[in-house]
Amino acid sequence: MILATQKKRIEYGDFQTPQELAQKICRKLVEHGINPEIIIEPTCGVGAFVEAAAHAFPNARKIIGLEINPDYLGHLRNRLVQFPDNDRINLINGDFFKFNWKELSRNLKGTILIVGNFPWVTNSQQGSIGGDNLPDKTNFQNHSGFDAMTGKSNFDISEWMLIKTAEQFHDQNTYIAMLCKTTVARKFLKYLYAHKLGFSKTGLFSIDAKKYFGASVEACLLICKFDATANNYDYDIYENLDSKNPYRVGHRKGVTIRDLESFERLAHLYGNGTHKWRSGIKHDCSEVMELQKVGNNLVNGLGEIVDLENTFLFPLLKGSDIANNRTTDINRFSLVTQKIVGEPTHFIRHLAPKTWRYLEKHSSYLDKRKSKIYKDSPRFSIFGVGSYTFTPWKIAICGLYNNLDFRLIGKRDGKPVVFDDTVYFLSFDNEEEANRIHELLMSPIAQDFLSSLIFWDEKRPIKTSILNSLNLDQMQGKQILKLFEKKSKKYKA
Repeated sequence: MILATQKKRIEYGDFQTPQELAQKICRKLVEHGINPEIIIEPTCGVGAFVEAAAHAFPNARKIIGLEINPDYLGHLRNRLVQFPDNDRINLINGDFFKFNWKELSRNLKGTILIVGNFPWVTNSQQGSIGGDNLPDKTNFQNHSGFDAMTGKSNFDISEWMLIKTAEQFHDQNTYIAMLCKTTVARKFLKYLYAHKLGFSKTGLFSIDAKKYFGASVEACLLICKFDATANNYDYDIYENLDSKNPYRVGHRKGVTIRDLESFERLAHLYGNGTHKWRSGIKHDCSEVMELQKVGNNLVNGLGEIVDLENTFLFPLLKGSDIANNRTTDINRFSLVTQKIVGEPTHFIRHLAPKTWRYLEKHSSYLDKRKSKIYKDSPRFSIFGVGSYTFTPWKIAICGLYNNLDFRLIGKRDGKPVVFDDTVYFLSFDNEEEANRIHELLMSPIAQDFLSSLIFWDEKRPIKTSILNSLNLDQMQGKQILKLFEKKSKKYKA
């Protein structure tokens, strides 16, 4: 049970910025030549940035703090007497999501600095606790129906807030200096690139989120200046706030590139080929759908010994098995109730009556699956299944681990191996082609190309969008093979 104080912290993403960090950030802004006339802290909390900015920017003629929590605002008001020139500070009790930012921006003249620390919480986390500190529920990233239903429409509230800030202030002389998750900063800058909202003087400075907020997440200070004249969407990454030697990240072909040098050298490999990466089976009920061989018995995730026909049971490798190369001895199995998405399942009753009785017995688990993808689908449906699921040869990789180790997987006991939905794979009808593609994927050229697109600090660094961007057909051309041979000799040397 979530206590009221915990619920409140989750709902408001309440990670108050330590005064020490706020002061350090304001000094960094001064160091970068930022000299605002107007400063806005749009979720000011107890006012760490209001206080730090009042000391760091004596020439600012107005400092505005907006905060939804009246207790925080009262605490801040009681401390205003300690701030220099406190008559320029205007504190407002208001909700970011309902505040009229358009009217405020229209009435502001001069260089603007929007500084602060937006909530570190996602919309799904809000939903799980019944929180309502949310923007209107829209699929603002315009994901397709299936992607939206399977989780890609989940977003950080701070990402939405950054985008709304950009929409209101991008045509003014405005800087943003915001603490946020590093993934959020990248998504925001990609949004600006995709919508051709120019930016310049942009950098991401890594911060120690564990030290300052007790949070185990990659975080940064995002500094960005809106600039309608800018057409270069590259930006700098710094190891910390004191670092002087950044490396360059940028956008090419509609995607964010981690290693520009490697990508530009191998850009001719970018594009869609005939091979398509798929994700493993999604069933959202491992207790029932996944079983393990213990001695001579099959045991499900509930600890029950079960007796099923072999008809719908397939050898299973999970993401951790693929990542750790535990692919030889398989003692896990998955129930695969359909051959294609949407296929009727009632025939299981006749083909495998024990399996059908097992599914019916555990229907309370399967029927309460929350994802919308199961709504109006045949009973006991799964997703991530098709003809590719049942091919004899596959090349697989887990999306959650920080390595590009591709595994070549063949049949086990005469049946194709299936994967959970943390695994991505290519499917093949013959071993010869599977071996050839596996060799290409493990080559230095393929590894360099894919690595140039992968941000290893993300929760799921390897994605199908990245894997599918490597045109394996192009790699098989004579010119690429020559480059492969040349670079292989260099690596061996």
